[in-house]
Amino acid sequence: MTDEKNTREVFDEVFDEAFDENGLPIEEPEENAEPNPNAMDMETKNQQFDEDTEKALELLRNGDYFDTRSLLLSYNEVDIADIMGEIIDEVSIDKAIIAFRMLPKNVAVEVFSYLSGDDQVKIIDGITDKEIAFIMDEMDFDDKIDVLEELPANIVDKILDQTPREERKLINIFLNYPEDCAGSLMTPDYISLQETMTVAEAMAHIKRQGMGSETVYTCYVKHGGRELKGIVSLSALVSADDDTLVSDLMHTDYVYVNVYDDQEEVAEVFKKYGFLAVPVVDNENRLVGIVTVDDIMEVMEEEATEDIERMGGIVGNEPDDEYLEIGVFRHVRNRLPWLLFMTVMLMITGSLIAQFEEVLSQVIILVAYLPLLMGTGGNTGTQAATLIIRGLSVDEIDLKDAGRILWKEFRVSIILGVVLSAFNFLKIFLIDGQPPLIGLTVAMSMILVIIFAKLLGGMLPMLAKKVGVDPALMATPMISSLTDMVSSCIYLLIASVLLGVAL
Repeated sequence: MTDEKNTREVFDEVFDEAFDENGLPIEEPEENAEPNPNAMDMETKNQQFDEDTEKALELLRNGDYFDTRSLLLSYNEVDIADIMGEIIDEVSIDKAIIAFRMLPKNVAVEVFSYLSGDDQVKIIDGITDKEIAFIMDEMDFDDKIDVLEELPANIVDKILDQTPREERKLINIFLNYPEDCAGSLMTPDYISLQETMTVAEAMAHIKRQGMGSETVYTCYVKHGGRELKGIVSLSALVSADDDTLVSDLMHTDYVYVNVYDDQEEVAEVFKKYGFLAVPVVDNENRLVGIVTVDDIMEVMEEEATEDIERMGGIVGNEPDDEYLEIGVFRHVRNRLPWLLFMTVMLMITGSLIAQFEEVLSQVIILVAYLPLLMGTGGNTGTQAATLIIRGLSVDEIDLKDAGRILWKEFRVSIILGVVLSAFNFLKIFLIDGQPPLIGLTVAMSMILVIIFAKLLGGMLPMLAKKVGVDPALMATPMISSLTDMVSSCIYLLIASVLLGVAL
């Protein structure tokens, strides 16, 4: 009995260690097992990707093409394109083309669409006309247009020579749209239905055309030729009876954009409604294409990049320009205008300060607190400008809200001014050991400087939009320069009054 009990106890212990509470076996990973990529956290995945990129570079340098191919195919097309970019930059274009040719054709097409424009040109220069024709034929139409827009004219002509006549005609139409309008973003690969179709006919049509379409979730209903009459969702078609007419299911209160609408306006439509795709019509309400969410996300990234650069006082950069590929002299040209502007503004500020030389010479300690006021003014003004610029860009606020904005910023500035001025007064009096009148001078100046900076930061972006200038230009450089000049004048004027120093 004792032996049986001991056996049962041993079994229970083994069971507890080998099985979970549901009676399922607990699998322990082998000591030398490779980590599951799907179980990695993002940091580990990024580290693994960097290591594999270096490994791929080394394999190619040693001529191990098959091992390189196997390594590349362990990643998706986007990651392969990133690795191919590193191969082109770090190894050689010749070996990169060999690696590119060794990829399966369907993978190579996708990888090509994700390469940068410069890398695409290098690949095209190194492959045959037949390979170029295959890539262009297999690419989605909107990706093809994006590629052709980036390539030099002689290479575009070379590609179009390999393109069937009807498609070449359509490509030329798309290439002739202005660069930043809806027409340059759209694709003709969509599902269109006639309003007289039954659900059965519509579903049969979707099955025939769906593989070549950007999306099947929304179908566009036409009347007669190309006039857009409404939209119908795939879910509505699937749920309806086969003999139901499409016209009975479609929504006629659809949202659309014009072919010449600016891409920023198109982006606003996507942000407002959360669509996966939006129809594009011409001036006669004829459906000419659709814009999909993946294309508009690129536009949003470009616009955000442009705003960030302008807020930093950088002009002339294109949103898709890469930092390392821009020449030194172009960097200088793009940054110099605002730096010259700020230099002139600071020279004016210096001249104004010089007018108070007598004040500064008699109470020299005032100089020590001048940077404090100038910096606080610049920072508080930039805070306000940043919020207003962001609000304007996402349509949270409009020009008609100018009065409410200024009133709100005024109240905010009063509170911030009182808190910061009290803090600085106590610091100047208790820690610096300066007379109370010096602390009071700095405190009063700080309140007025913050009020001015906040109102200026709230007003300048609104004024810029009113006159048709990008509000992002009214950010850090402009705000800082103006607040530096005004804050120094306010400070020294208050000092001359409170301290009783004659000008």
